[in-house]
Amino acid sequence: MNHLPQISEAEFEVMKIVWKYAPINTNEITERLRLATTWSPKTIHTLIKRLVTKGALSYEKQGRIFVYTPLVGEKEYIEQESSSFLKRFYHGDLTAMVSSFLEEERLSDQELEELRLLLSQKKGEH
Repeated sequence: MNHLPQISEAEFEVMKIVWKYAPINTNEITERLRLATTWSPKTIHTLIKRLVTKGALSYEKQGRIFVYTPLVGEKEYIEQESSSFLKRFYHGDLTAMVSSFLEEERLSDQELEELRLLLSQKKGEH
């Protein structure tokens, strides 16, 4: 897996919009984020610029409009971040993470059943 750029939580919110709607222009990103956040357009534009600088987004100028596309895949980025989280907090031990989660979180019967189903399907693949 290639090393992907570090993306802050705020930048990740921008990326989620771009991943879902790309190609997407600055105004569309701003409008979608203003519905979901309290950020000003200036803040949103700064986040977009940072993502371009980091190599997470590319843009094409179409007249006076900038249209953005992701250079980082959503699935690839989430896989990297999940792996990083696992290594950082659980020394790469998935069993320890799941065990900790199960001890601390109250899961509904439906969530537990979904986990059982996922595990049994994974077991069937081997």
